[in-house]
Amino acid sequence: MDGFPVVLTLPVQWGEQDSFGHVNNLIYLRWFESGRIAYLERARLWTQAQKDYGPILASITCHFRRPVNYPDEIRVGTCVTRIGRTSMTVAHRAENRAGELVADGDSVVVWYDYQSAKPHPVSDEMRQVIARVEGRPL
Repeated sequence: MDGFPVVLTLPVQWGEQDSFGHVNNLIYLRWFESGRIAYLERARLWTQAQKDYGPILASITCHFRRPVNYPDEIRVGTCVTRIGRTSMTVAHRAENRAGELVADGDSVVVWYDYQSAKPHPVSDEMRQVIARVEGRPL
């Protein structure tokens, strides 16, 4: 998971499989979501207690590379690849226990003012925090 500063290990649950006997495609998006939340928590950019502004998902892509079955374990890597004026692009990578790529994709997260219902600028302080987590400037 080189290049991914936040990596989670998640067990594959029996109930995540569909009638075809492999993990349902929706679960991959949940793995990505878990990675995004872990990233934001590690960077201390967002908590569920914040009420004024915070992240909101604008878009997500997922490229399904390999089916996953129970029992297995998934490692989800998350990194930020771009910071715009009010948004950032987050890359995701999911591997199985054998280290094989099972899915990758990205999300666009907008910083959102929930009171005014408008995007909120990404501050210089937030940019610096993300650069520290990434170990490189963005």
